[in-house]
Amino acid sequence: MSRVYNFSAGPSTMPEAVLQRAQAEMLEWGKSGMSVMEMSHRGKEYVSIAEKAEADFKEILGVPENYKVLFVSGGATGQFAAIPMNLLAGKTVANYVNTGIWSGKAISEAKKYGEVKVAASSKENGFKNIPARADWKIDPEAAYLHYTSNETINGVEFQEIPDAGGLPLVCDMSSNILSRPVDVSQFGLIYAGAQKNMGPAGIAVVIVRDDLIGHALPITPSIFDYKVMAENGSMLNTPPTYNWYLLGLVLEWVKEQGGLTAMEAHNKAKAAKLYAAIDASPFYGNPVEPAFRSRMNVPFTLAKPDLEKEFTTQAKAAGLVSLGGHRSVGGMRASIYNAMPMAGVDALIEFMAEFERKNG
Repeated sequence: MSRVYNFSAGPSTMPEAVLQRAQAEMLEWGKSGMSVMEMSHRGKEYVSIAEKAEADFKEILGVPENYKVLFVSGGATGQFAAIPMNLLAGKTVANYVNTGIWSGKAISEAKKYGEVKVAASSKENGFKNIPARADWKIDPEAAYLHYTSNETINGVEFQEIPDAGGLPLVCDMSSNILSRPVDVSQFGLIYAGAQKNMGPAGIAVVIVRDDLIGHALPITPSIFDYKVMAENGSMLNTPPTYNWYLLGLVLEWVKEQGGLTAMEAHNKAKAAKLYAAIDASPFYGNPVEPAFRSRMNVPFTLAKPDLEKEFTTQAKAAGLVSLGGHRSVGGMRASIYNAMPMAGVDALIEFMAEFERKNG
């Protein structure tokens, strides 16, 4: 068997050690006599798996005691609706920052439940940067301020936590959670789909401060009500049990690598090397202003756009897959999440150089 280097934006590459352990435990977990996917979510074996995953998650991110961690279905997209339903809390306005396509989707969904005021937007310049904080226009009477910390499609990433002006700060951290240390206490709520840095698609994590729980709109489905989910240990219904188990294995792997400080160093080195190769070449380009470039998702263009299909075809033959850009923007994109080894980045850079030599 020969595994490829998978640069997909999500579902993304998984740590091989995690896949190997899951393979070893497929037929029987521990001495349970059954696979994890066969277990009752209320049985003691599975409850121990879920509780360990939650404990490891809190430890790795340093989640304060006055926050709940929820494991939910519906991905980040489900939270686009759940957040306004839970956090408007008698108010009618929420502030959103628009820095890319996923920010835009969150804004569109929130408009179904209240008025959205866009505090800042980089849409007019093609999402190539993040507006200066001094230029943001935040309604101080709004329920919260929402932003997306990393835009997978546009390749723009916040390098610092923005000042929310005293409002609860809400962040879609789907594509860079676990990639660097983060001060959870600065947020009212963090949410993230698992399929970038935490595991397979099908499960998401919500970190929500206690004072923001218990104010859901009457129309809120129970499955989206943070208070109901917290009271039921994220098991109001049968959760995505196997995905939760795999997420737990990824968390153990992150701890083994040295935690988030080590993850950040690894990710900075990979991104720096790839961007340096792009910047040094007249054949390749990156549209994002350097100060706002993502460490997780690196979009790049070819000097000859008509060669894009040939680039991805030859790359696949070389064991480098899922390098095509998102259909909405085109070009190329290399997603280099935690599980992407430096060897994968090196292989991509070597291929890019050879492709340029033949076609430049």
